[in-house]
Amino acid sequence: MQSRLPTLSDVARCAGVSYATVDRVVNDRGGVAEKSVIRVRKAIDELGYVRNVAAANLSQNKTYRFAAIIPTGTNQFFQQLRAILEAERIRLLADRIDLRIEGIAAFDGEALCERLDILSQTGIDGVALVGTDDDIVAQKIAELRSAGIAVLTLVSDAPNAPRDAYIGIDNRVAGQTAGRLIGLCHGGAGGRVLPIVGALSAPDHAERLEGMRETVTALYPDLDIAPVIIGRDEHEIVENKLRPIFKNSHDITAVYSVGGGNAGLLRVLRSLPDGQNRPIVVLHDIVPQAREALEDGVIDAIIDQRPEVEIANALSCLRSIADRRMPDVTDPILPTVYFKENLPPHGRDSFVRPGHTVNGTASGHASKSRILKEIDQ
Repeated sequence: MQSRLPTLSDVARCAGVSYATVDRVVNDRGGVAEKSVIRVRKAIDELGYVRNVAAANLSQNKTYRFAAIIPTGTNQFFQQLRAILEAERIRLLADRIDLRIEGIAAFDGEALCERLDILSQTGIDGVALVGTDDDIVAQKIAELRSAGIAVLTLVSDAPNAPRDAYIGIDNRVAGQTAGRLIGLCHGGAGGRVLPIVGALSAPDHAERLEGMRETVTALYPDLDIAPVIIGRDEHEIVENKLRPIFKNSHDITAVYSVGGGNAGLLRVLRSLPDGQNRPIVVLHDIVPQAREALEDGVIDAIIDQRPEVEIANALSCLRSIADRRMPDVTDPILPTVYFKENLPPHGRDSFVRPGHTVNGTASGHASKSRILKEIDQ
């Protein structure tokens, strides 16, 4: 017969201190002499005591306070993230989790730092944000963690920032995948690849671009890489920069768009003259406009980072850190490559509930089609 699990009273007797002292040490409330803390921790190790997080939260009437900062604008992927988060925000209220969803302009490190300053004064336990390659953002993340606030980077990491965890795909590998797809589609023939990024200050965009370059350079030497188009994830900017390129030159044989602004790219592709060959096109993320383009044969492949899994893993990870446990998620999420032939049904149930994921493998679902309907097409 298995013996009962050790309790706080058992720890107190083993350490030779009061129950109140053990309670303060276990729940990290301070005010305990260092020698007593050492005795309590030694007793915990000897007895194998495991803190009952649920009971502790209930006794303390604890509510988790988390925030997610998502870029605003016309990028359908970020609109999708916000819709998923909003669906979770309502559901999580029953679990005593207060989730705030904040919006800032994309690629704006100063605006991100200002929002983090405001949030840090509201008593939040943790925040998930889309990382940028800005020293001021790295410093701000360090300040929040020093104040006991958990920080996760989501979708895009923050180089040199002391974040608790990164939740997302390996963006360099995603770019390498795109490079191999483009090379295979050329079948050994030469050509010219046109990359489109939102901003090189976005680590996910820079890493995808570098990954594509690595693969093309190493495996497909007959392919040339054209100068990068910087579109700021804005479809009008992308369209205005692409139209003269396709009008004045027909040497572009492939396009790799690593971020948003794809509505502009798709308008240009759909307007190409009948006699002009359409380039091979690889995009990121299954959003309504990209899916329609793939179904219509306007583009060739989509690399999807499974945002429903990213959100589920991020919320689960934030809760683990708030409970002073190791984050549940450490490995990058595995992306999915979609072609016209293997697109999932429109009504697939793929939204994953937090707490049911391991590196992107999950159980517990709600309709993603409902979420997609909320996104401005």
